[in-house]
Amino acid sequence: MILRPYQQQAVDSVLTAWQTHQSALAVAATGTGKTIIFAKLCLEMLPHGRCMILAHREELIAQAADKIRKVTGIIPDIEMAERRADESGHFNGACPIVVSSVQTQVSGGNGRYRMNRFLPNQFSLLIIDEAHHAAAKTYRQIVTHYRQNPNIRILGVTATPDRSDELALGQIFDCNPYVYDIGDAINDGWLVPIKQQYIVCKSLDFSAMRTTAGDLNQGDLAATVEAEQPLHEMVGPTLDIIGDRKLLFFAVSVEQAMRTTEIFNRHRAGMADCVFGSTPKDDRKATLDKYRDRLLQVLVNVGIATEGFDDPDIDVVAVGRPTKSRSLYAQMIGRGTRPTAGLVDPFPTIEERQTAIGGSGKPFLHVLDFVGNSGRHKLISAADILGGKALPEDVEAAKSAMQSSGRPENIDDMIAEAKRRRELAAEERRRIRANAKYTVQDVNPFGHGPYVPQAKPPRHWFFKPATERQVALLRRRGVNTDGMTIAQASAAIDAIAKRENWKPRPQPQEPNR
Repeated sequence: MILRPYQQQAVDSVLTAWQTHQSALAVAATGTGKTIIFAKLCLEMLPHGRCMILAHREELIAQAADKIRKVTGIIPDIEMAERRADESGHFNGACPIVVSSVQTQVSGGNGRYRMNRFLPNQFSLLIIDEAHHAAAKTYRQIVTHYRQNPNIRILGVTATPDRSDELALGQIFDCNPYVYDIGDAINDGWLVPIKQQYIVCKSLDFSAMRTTAGDLNQGDLAATVEAEQPLHEMVGPTLDIIGDRKLLFFAVSVEQAMRTTEIFNRHRAGMADCVFGSTPKDDRKATLDKYRDRLLQVLVNVGIATEGFDDPDIDVVAVGRPTKSRSLYAQMIGRGTRPTAGLVDPFPTIEERQTAIGGSGKPFLHVLDFVGNSGRHKLISAADILGGKALPEDVEAAKSAMQSSGRPENIDDMIAEAKRRRELAAEERRRIRANAKYTVQDVNPFGHGPYVPQAKPPRHWFFKPATERQVALLRRRGVNTDGMTIAQASAAIDAIAKRENWKPRPQPQEPNR
């Protein structure tokens, strides 16, 4: 398999990092093929020993095993539940690549963990998929086991290292040699652009919600979004917007998912179904297959489609579960950023790929975000994810503008416009300050007769801070008054008055002695 340029760069960066570090974390946006990256690294390391790949969900394990087979030609063994590696019959003896669930590795307890079946000195590489979970105790136990081999190399791969996890992840991984975020992938024409549209549900109020483990309290959130009125305020506009496009809806709870599905089906029977963690395995697979085959237009899910779920035909993502987590939000919108399968790979240039996406049946991903009164909570949106390299004030200004518009807006364009407005305002402040004219006269206090100087003479009046009235007037016109003196404020007000053709009030004068 021929790697895309950024995939090859990721492989090269990790191999270089391993020359001086035992462990590394690679970040690649959802939809950019991080499984292909670590499959290629398996090939590079196999001459030195076996490879162990860890994942925490059955879907991720199946996905990794399939991709490794396609990239390497090796059928990996699976260590999960009743399935045991090295007993599949594919190989005589130990399989060179094993894909295992995290839960299975630490099952058994009392020192009889399943991971003890594998001798660390047989392995050259340990890969942790969805590595933003790696700070958990179970992952640490597994890493400690394989690190008994001092020569082993460890790789964590993730699309979404949350900022709150960075310190903890730094205790697992020695370095972060490669980052390719969702904004990079969109700009390079590998993923589709995102247009976000806010739908304000007046009955939603998150202001009083508690925070638990860095995110909105699950119980508080569920109680709010499960009410009948908010559900209709979400479903109604969504139906008006999506037309015949394919929708993935993220819910908070099973109750919200089931009730939302029922409301969708009132409008058109059989258009929606839902899946969640407790959905039986066979039922879940059947529902996901129906959705992939477009026998369902709407899939409502609770925590199922955030990791390892790939369907490039998703046109619209509806975020019906507000969150403070950048990682979770990125996982949600990342489900819909893939272009049509096979669309962009034939084209060598960014312009060609972007043109192909723009002319396809999916020129962009439409994100619907339901917001209410966020109060003290800073809820994450797509603007926060794509605006990671922009100034926070530009991102917040863009979010406010999008909320006011009521239309699907290109996030990059809105952030760029917010930046332009901020720079114009700053330039205006600089111009006003540069045009502010005042004179400073040195005075000899001993030249005024019987005046007796104090031990610490007071500063001259025009060096004193601008008055409250001056500050209020200037700030109303967007002028930054930080550090401004009375004299500077007077000059600025005179300049504004001249430009706007009005007469200023008398300005402060030197006080009488």
